Amino acid sequence: MRKLIYSMTVSLDGYIAGPNGEIDWSAPDEELHRFHNEQTRELGAHLLGRRLYEVMLYWETADEEPSAPDYTLEFARIWKDLPKIVFSTTLEKVEGNARLVRDGVAEEVARLKEQPGKDVAVGGAGLASTLTKAGLIDEYRLFVNPVVLGSGTPYFPPLDERINLELVETRRFGSRVVYVRYQRVERGG
Repeated sequence: MRKLIYSMTVSLDGYIAGPNGEIDWSAPDEELHRFHNEQTRELGAHLLGRRLYEVMLYWETADEEPSAPDYTLEFARIWKDLPKIVFSTTLEKVEGNARLVRDGVAEEVARLKEQPGKDVAVGGAGLASTLTKAGLIDEYRLFVNPVVLGSGTPYFPPLDERINLELVETRRFGSRVVYVRYQRVERGG
């Protein structure tokens, strides 16, 4: 069975974007970008909501910029090849290696997880919030940036029940970002 992974950069106080949606504080340096490249290469698909899909459309043509650093060109190629599933009720169509799903988010993701193949990732707070509340996320990967935003878009939604986790990996980057990877465990685990 495939795992569903939720991976985002977060502020020390747990926000993925500032109060006005700003993410300028989270741009990865070369070392961190190469790490993201490797993690993305290991995926079988990526799930996105409309907003993140529209932001990530940049990568559909980013490899056409000859002056871009090699690690960004590499990510663009990896991203273009990666199958994407976009969950949106407002989009009419999607581009590239993507397909559009309009409803039944939890059911669609549960079906994907049951299929053989590489793990699946989800990005974006809205979609990840829905999947977190549905108990479908198996692994949380946080790239903790040394900044305190005070408010904004939280990584985790308000929950009715706690989620028990086990720390399975950490790594510190030269940019002072700390990567932590947690797997969900059953109660008492």
